[in-house]
Amino acid sequence: MSLADELAQLRERAMHDISVVATDLKTLHQTRVDWLGKKGPLTEVLRGMKDLTPEERPAIGALANEVRDALTQAITDRQSALEAEALTKQLAQETIDVTLPGKPVHQGQPHVLQQIIESLEDQFMGMGYQIVEGPEVEQDQYNFEMMNLPKDHPARDMQDTFYITPDILMRTQTSPVQARTLETHDFNAGPLKMISPGRVYRRDTDDATHSHQFHQVEGLVIDKHITMGDLKGTLLAVAHQLFGADHEIRLRPSYFPFTEPSVEVDVSWGAVTADTKPEDIEWIEVLGAGMVHPNVLRMAGVDPDVYGGFAFGLGPDRFAMLKYGVEDIRNFYLNDVRFLTQFDQKG
Repeated sequence: MSLADELAQLRERAMHDISVVATDLKTLHQTRVDWLGKKGPLTEVLRGMKDLTPEERPAIGALANEVRDALTQAITDRQSALEAEALTKQLAQETIDVTLPGKPVHQGQPHVLQQIIESLEDQFMGMGYQIVEGPEVEQDQYNFEMMNLPKDHPARDMQDTFYITPDILMRTQTSPVQARTLETHDFNAGPLKMISPGRVYRRDTDDATHSHQFHQVEGLVIDKHITMGDLKGTLLAVAHQLFGADHEIRLRPSYFPFTEPSVEVDVSWGAVTADTKPEDIEWIEVLGAGMVHPNVLRMAGVDPDVYGGFAFGLGPDRFAMLKYGVEDIRNFYLNDVRFLTQFDQKG
């Protein structure tokens, strides 16, 4: 049998395999290897060209190229057809019924502590206060010294501090934000009314009522003719906002190095009506406050003979515990969704 006849038969058998045997992309790939590979029959036929005469080789070579091109094109066409068929089957299997109800998407909500902070921010902005934030890694000068707590002051023992260097620390309160703002405020433009919310850090043992990291919102008002009555009215408005208009507050004398006089502020545990006897009211301590110490004003470059004011500091963590009856502060930081989703944003 001549090489031309072998090439004709090879083409016929290969075309049969491509169209009939290759039923998917995997078998088509194998068919390509079987017929056009280095060890395939077409290669074997072409090796016999060495026995042809110089006159016969051009014609057989052209015929061999024609067969190779025809098989290659047939394989390409078959591949396109198989891919289209596979896609059609896949689309049929993945048909989406748009009439089926969708899967519900659970909407998140701010953390309960963030809700408390945002509620306070909204209230104070409505009262003309500005919201000021500052660094959590702070200088000793702003955290203590400008708050009337020099390095040898015994009141520093009230706050066990995370020191990074002798002069750099994790802030124990948001008071340094007030010191920085007071230092740069232009009183010719008006009084200073601000709150400074944020995280603070103290070397404390974590238990049901204490945490080494917690939140504070501290407030500061500096102007002429500010009185203790202004402070009490402000704090009463805060208590009504968070706990309800039927709650009352009381101020008890206390001591803080950065205020003089200083007070502890209690809020009534339950509602207080006109018929409630004073001895029947249960009080819960919620914050500390007082009139800004003259030394704090002097260190910020403010004349205490002209300006005065009040400051207060409250803990959103403790407010949340009181408002919602949470007994363990650690629940706020464990990220248990079952616990956190109890507190609706409107709650």
